Amino acid sequence: MRSVAINVGANTNEPGFRGPIRGDGRFEYVPIPESEPTRDGADVPTYGDLDFEWVDASGVADRPVHLDPTFAGVHGRDRYTYGDPYGVKARPLLELAAGDYVFFYATLSTVGDEPAEWLAPEWGAYVIGQFRLARDPLTPAAFRELPADERAVFAANAHRKRATFDAEVLLEGDGESALYERAVPLSTPEAGVDANRLVTELSSDSGKGPWWRRPMRFDADGTATLLEMCDRENRRAAFG
Repeated sequence: MRSVAINVGANTNEPGFRGPIRGDGRFEYVPIPESEPTRDGADVPTYGDLDFEWVDASGVADRPVHLDPTFAGVHGRDRYTYGDPYGVKARPLLELAAGDYVFFYATLSTVGDEPAEWLAPEWGAYVIGQFRLARDPLTPAAFRELPADERAVFAANAHRKRATFDAEVLLEGDGESALYERAVPLSTPEAGVDANRLVTELSSDSGKGPWWRRPMRFDADGTATLLEMCDRENRRAAFG
């Protein structure tokens, strides 16, 4: 059992702000804006369609979003899918197999009058969800060879809605995939730029430089530890 952690979601480059995280660890999964032309008639939501309370004040209500990854039951989607056009992310993901895990992490801005001591003071990197892979990751060629009913699994993925299909890898998560209720920190409580032991001791990343932008590989022990921590935090969230 192996895993790769991938950075996703809104950031200070796209669209210019991060999603929020509150003192109890709850957060909002805010996608990046769609930056490419989409097919005529494609159902591409805007930030306003996603019903964020703050969206009108941010001035992005009418901007289309690149809703990727998709989580069943979140933002109107019913499948767990992810696609990526960049080799730096596609290559480690293509090393995985069915039953392995993909963790999604995002940089989030700390909000609220009483931030918890475990949160980074301004922003930090946090694991926000996971896929357990339902099938081996798909290259573009492997995707095209699928029967039509299996290709339909990815119909709502943002890369299928682009005018030019550009994903170098496509992932499908199984029923044990989830967007978490409570985020799990990868940054230390002192500063968002400082990586904690999940990064420096358990992943392939050194935690130096802009580690919060890079894919991170975890071996079997690291994956099991990360799964245990995420499960513990979200059980606590579910039961108050």
